[in-house]
Amino acid sequence: MSWDEQQLQQRLDTMAEQIGQWMTGREPLLVGIESGGAWVAEALNQRLPSALPMGTLNPSFYRDDFDTRGLKPATRPSKLPFDVDGRHILLVDDVLMTGRTIRASMNELFDFGRPASITLAILFDIGHRQLPIRADICGETLALPPHQRVELRGPAPLVAEIREIRPEE
Repeated sequence: MSWDEQQLQQRLDTMAEQIGQWMTGREPLLVGIESGGAWVAEALNQRLPSALPMGTLNPSFYRDDFDTRGLKPATRPSKLPFDVDGRHILLVDDVLMTGRTIRASMNELFDFGRPASITLAILFDIGHRQLPIRADICGETLALPPHQRVELRGPAPLVAEIREIRPEE
């Protein structure tokens, strides 16, 4: 199964509507998790009535499997060009699976300050939770078997497909 640019645009439009409602009375900051979450955050930001201040997080150093997984060759540093203390954060990622990337991202975010709140927006929620983390705003929920995952490619155009996980991954 795959999603073309138009299908993803429809999901992003729906998510942007939900974010617009959530934003009422708040002045949030938008934070995308590298790299797919940053692409989704940018696409969402373009759909909002007024663009939000945006930053990116790369939680690679905060992962609990860092010692066995290591770093990807193209690891980029986090960029939060604003103060997060007391602010409402809209944290965005492309796929929510185990919850470990979100946990690592929140750990890193708290190194930058103490937000008033963190709201999680996810393009695809595929389950397989290992931690009690859930999306507040979700583009699509899928029930995939453990040997499959959703892979997002971008940044433009955004396309997604389900792929098989090889045992060594």
